[in-house]
Amino acid sequence: MENLIKGQEFSEEHYAGMIEELFVRFPSFQKTGSGAYKPGLDRMEFFDSLAGHPHRKYRTIHVAGTNGKGSVANMIASVLASSGLKTGLYTSPHILDFRERMRIVSGKATPDGKPSAEYISKEYVWNYVKQWGGTFDHLEMSFFEITTAMAFSWFADMDVDVAVIETGLGGRLDSTNIITPQLSVITNIGFDHCDILGDTLPEIAFEKAGIIKPEVPAVIGESDPETDPVFERKVLYTNLPSSAFMGDRTKIMSLLTFADRIEPRLWEDHEEILRKMDLGGEYQKKNLRTVLAALDVMDLRLSGDKICDAIVHTAERTGFHGRWEKLSDDPYIICDIGHNAHGLRYNFHQLGMMLAEGECSSLIIVYGSVSDKDYAAVFPLMPENASYIFTNAPSRRALPSGELKRKYMEFCSLAGRPAENVYETSSVEDALNMAIGMYGDAKAANSSSGGRESVKPLIYIGGSTYVVAEAVNILRLRL
Repeated sequence: MENLIKGQEFSEEHYAGMIEELFVRFPSFQKTGSGAYKPGLDRMEFFDSLAGHPHRKYRTIHVAGTNGKGSVANMIASVLASSGLKTGLYTSPHILDFRERMRIVSGKATPDGKPSAEYISKEYVWNYVKQWGGTFDHLEMSFFEITTAMAFSWFADMDVDVAVIETGLGGRLDSTNIITPQLSVITNIGFDHCDILGDTLPEIAFEKAGIIKPEVPAVIGESDPETDPVFERKVLYTNLPSSAFMGDRTKIMSLLTFADRIEPRLWEDHEEILRKMDLGGEYQKKNLRTVLAALDVMDLRLSGDKICDAIVHTAERTGFHGRWEKLSDDPYIICDIGHNAHGLRYNFHQLGMMLAEGECSSLIIVYGSVSDKDYAAVFPLMPENASYIFTNAPSRRALPSGELKRKYMEFCSLAGRPAENVYETSSVEDALNMAIGMYGDAKAANSSSGGRESVKPLIYIGGSTYVVAEAVNILRLRL
């Protein structure tokens, strides 16, 4: 890496080449899957010591979980910024730009009066990699370790007051787990990345619980009889040696909050907040409760109106993409990066309800999957009365569209489900063209049959972050 940019000065062309080299030279989980995962904190801790422990220069909030951690992290960051704190935000994956992973939300307004997030600059990324590239090579660091270290240093250099840090995968051995936060948040536990995290919910919960630290409060978004004891034991055993509690079990357990067992402040207004939120999706109800419980634990001195406003405008204020995001009104297109059965259950249920309640006249679903996902668990969740276009992004992890269609057709045959409008193409752009063409035909048919013009077909794009990312980039240039 060091030799690649040695002697070069920053330019847009050189920067683009360096980012591509980062993805190729240091494979990311987003691109190559479990082969890029390097468990253990030894490399990260050693590099962190070389860099001067930048994360110790500001307060942190740590967020883990199977689903919803990105939404929760962004909502918390939006509220913290509204309280006047300069707030760093580290999340993954990115949708449009690598720099989405590292943002600062300060609540400052742009000239048009709208608050916005500041991305890490291309020049900072260039100079950071130029400074440390040889060390990355020597330590054989992963892509995620590099980006985590970069974020920690940038936040320190930008003098943030607090940073909300989302784990990449798991928690116990995740690169972000070198921090000691003021609060640990675990959204929920579901089956995902089982080849790495474990085959049972308690095993997965054990890995996520690894972010819980001594004397640090922990908020669990969703309780479950299988996983609750894991979190209770972790909090207890982590704090028993602490002199702050003198072995008092009751005091120790007061550090643990299950969000769905309490009624946090402002929960009485949750329906109105959800209705106004620019982060759509029915799954946000659970995320909202988790966020409100976390804010109670943080005890922010902030009015209810300010908290509600910050949450309602989260996506706008933080530059958050890909979560039940409306890309266009006509054609009516929504995308979401939910990619496992635990998350897609909510998405497909919401799509089915939108059709049943007349919010859309028909469903056209553009869907892709990576090969290591449990797509067989997803098939039964898919709405029956929808048209499907299976596709795949150009990624080594992608399940080829033809194979995905074949597996879905096999499921339909065994389940006695109709499968009349099922198509496939290995090109995301072709899939979008096909979907938009079907949208036009369905809209015309609805109009000619006397249907309400205000009720349109709906195109949903999902199943894979890569498919969503490519689709968003294509549509951004077209619509």
